[in-house]
Amino acid sequence: MSLVLPTYEDVASAAKTLKGVAHRTPVLTSATADRLTGAKVFFKCENLQRMGAFKFRGGYNAIANLSPEQRRAGVLTYSSGNHAQAIALAGKLLGVATTIIMPHDAPAAKKAATQEYGATVVSYDRYKQDREVVAREIQEKTGMAIIPPYDHLHVIAGQGTAALELLEDVGELDYLLVCLGGGGLLAGSALAASVLSPKCKVFGVEPEAGNDGQQSLRKGEVIRIEPPRSIADGALTLYLGQLTFGVIKQRVKDILTVTDPQLIATMKFFAERMKIVVEPTGCLGAAALMHGALPVEKGARVGVILSGGNVDLAAYAGFLTQS
Repeated sequence: MSLVLPTYEDVASAAKTLKGVAHRTPVLTSATADRLTGAKVFFKCENLQRMGAFKFRGGYNAIANLSPEQRRAGVLTYSSGNHAQAIALAGKLLGVATTIIMPHDAPAAKKAATQEYGATVVSYDRYKQDREVVAREIQEKTGMAIIPPYDHLHVIAGQGTAALELLEDVGELDYLLVCLGGGGLLAGSALAASVLSPKCKVFGVEPEAGNDGQQSLRKGEVIRIEPPRSIADGALTLYLGQLTFGVIKQRVKDILTVTDPQLIATMKFFAERMKIVVEPTGCLGAAALMHGALPVEKGARVGVILSGGNVDLAAYAGFLTQS
């Protein structure tokens, strides 16, 4: 049975669903970033989105598309943090009960915010347990609808609205750099770019320690890795989804990697030069550009999606004070 992949039309439909609900986040520029890279760089600030990350877009769009029966049964998902908060907040806004399966070592700030939005949190050990197995066990007992963090048509479509807005606001781009965990944002962004900026080269960026996406794209099949360790906690997935990989292999030019020290340096840049808080995962695309993982020609127009700003303040202070 062939997969039915999401399309640009799904992204455009999600934009209508999210209008007036999701923030139309600002696009910032930096003369310093332009000087350092030789490009004209446009930063799409999803760190300023509701609940602090792009994930609100996909979470809300997915719950909004559930049937009345599914809404009454409630929603179940698994996430290290941002998707958890997105589903929790979307559920609160739409009057749907939510349960979130989170790793026991998820950032405290993300876990607390998820609970404050009204969700029930179930902890698991990401190094010993499979979160999808845990979810299925709960679903069998409760009948709740599972909305996974990325491998879901309406989630992918919702995430793609970030790139749709960016391209509507700044026009066509030569390059678009997007952080990569499970691939929802990258797949959705690639769909948006395929219509609104068809000549744009779309690149995914993931932590060097967890390059399952890079391996998968180059081998032509989904590769599963052991649990990686990186400060980019939002990108520590073990494998891409079938839907996300289906889009990525068709529409993404390549997948790049960056190191944790490069992410820390990029966090410092945003704090010092642009006065914004960006979490490590949110720095992936910018780090690739600013540290040379993607050399671009002088004057190229480059879009970078800053995916989120949800970082534990104590950890953030530690990152910024590292030499």
